[in-house]
Amino acid sequence: MFSAISGDSGYIFIVMRTPLEIFYNFHWIVPGGAARSAQAYVGLLPSLLKGNDIASVINLRGSKPGWRWWDYETAVCARLGIAHRDVRFNSRRLPTRAMLLDLLAAFDDLPRPFLVKCSGGQDRTSFAAALYLLHSRGWSARADAEAQFARWPYLHWPKQQQRWLKAFFSYVAEQAGRRSIRDWISAEYEPARFKAWLEGRGLADGFRGLHDPAREPVAGPHAP
Repeated sequence: MFSAISGDSGYIFIVMRTPLEIFYNFHWIVPGGAARSAQAYVGLLPSLLKGNDIASVINLRGSKPGWRWWDYETAVCARLGIAHRDVRFNSRRLPTRAMLLDLLAAFDDLPRPFLVKCSGGQDRTSFAAALYLLHSRGWSARADAEAQFARWPYLHWPKQQQRWLKAFFSYVAEQAGRRSIRDWISAEYEPARFKAWLEGRGLADGFRGLHDPAREPVAGPHAP
């Protein structure tokens, strides 16, 4: 199966995907620089990482010691010498400024190519991929960034309370002017203001609420 993606130069690349990449919803955001995928369950993570020469993994599901998937993922990365970084993110709750800056820092700090992943590689990962393109290429990449939310091939079918994810970029474009997305987030982003903006545009039901660390699930040895 083939997938068409836009590189940093603006050229369109046609990439052939392996069965393993299709199974894990793996796609290049920027060929050879940044990729996206779902959680690599059923023990095939080493093949996915080595097959694409991945140098680092950004996990959007947060640090979850004691959860089988997290223990497996971090052990594989350690064994292969691949950097691993946890970033806490929720697809239904509006992020804090610190959470967004943490994700931007991961983009800058980690060796490339990096892989950014969540559970299904559809929602949080679409947001992160769009954020990365605007961060690395500026506002000229807005169309490519919004294309990261496509139903095909990324399987982004947002539930009602996940509709804020794509709307975030319209909000930032409206508010930031000529400033970079990092500069605007650093100086002005406030989740309460974003909440009010969503409500004013008929998206009061497009999110569940603001991020609350107290709502993070408790890890355990039998967690999925």
